[in-house]
Amino acid sequence: MITVANRIFVAPEFAEQFEERFRARAGLVDTMPGFVANHVLRPTKLGEPYVFLTFWESHEAFRSWTESDAFKQGHARSGSLPREAFSGPNVLEVHEVVTSSDPRF
Repeated sequence: MITVANRIFVAPEFAEQFEERFRARAGLVDTMPGFVANHVLRPTKLGEPYVFLTFWESHEAFRSWTESDAFKQGHARSGSLPREAFSGPNVLEVHEVVTSSDPRF
């Protein structure tokens, strides 16, 4: 099991629009083999990033998603917010789950 955390820096004045974008997401990732779950985490301090956290059964499952047509379709919507909505570059992190209190992991 792996997690993929995409840390996304959003300008405060665009936070509501950004959150709505994820609420109205296409959901194409939900049907991908090896996909487990995702969570969108809102920062509690000004200037910190949102974290889009996904769980995958394997590195291969995640890689297949990033190479799929569904990935391209789902991310084509990213142009819905202007460039100034993002206050810094995204930071992508991949981690292996070593232990978890959740029995699914």
